[in-house]
Amino acid sequence: MDITGILKVKSEAQQISDKFRKREFVLTDNSSQYPQHISFQLTQDKCGLIDNYAVGSEIKVHFNLRGREWTSPKNEIKYFNTLEAWRIEGSTAGANTSSSNEMSGVAETFTATTQEDDLPF
Repeated sequence: MDITGILKVKSEAQQISDKFRKREFVLTDNSSQYPQHISFQLTQDKCGLIDNYAVGSEIKVHFNLRGREWTSPKNEIKYFNTLEAWRIEGSTAGANTSSSNEMSGVAETFTATTQEDDLPF
């Protein structure tokens, strides 16, 4: 599964035990009438995947939906869901925008050069 949205919050990695480390972040999905703030989790060696992205960046998150059952000390059964991210990419919309900006800069340079040139052809 994947989703694209705006990075709203990114927390520091937490060492839960000697063998388990996690990091959480929140993505805002504006694709519906009401924005959805969705919490994701990175684990173990994946905790650094979010380092290269600043809050406010548009990113695409690939994730797995995980669910588990837990029995409380009072013998009540509860269920929990986790969205476990395994890949993060910069948004393709952002990449296209930067490419078009670079191309417009090239066109401006080319136009300025041709106007100053005295060649007849």
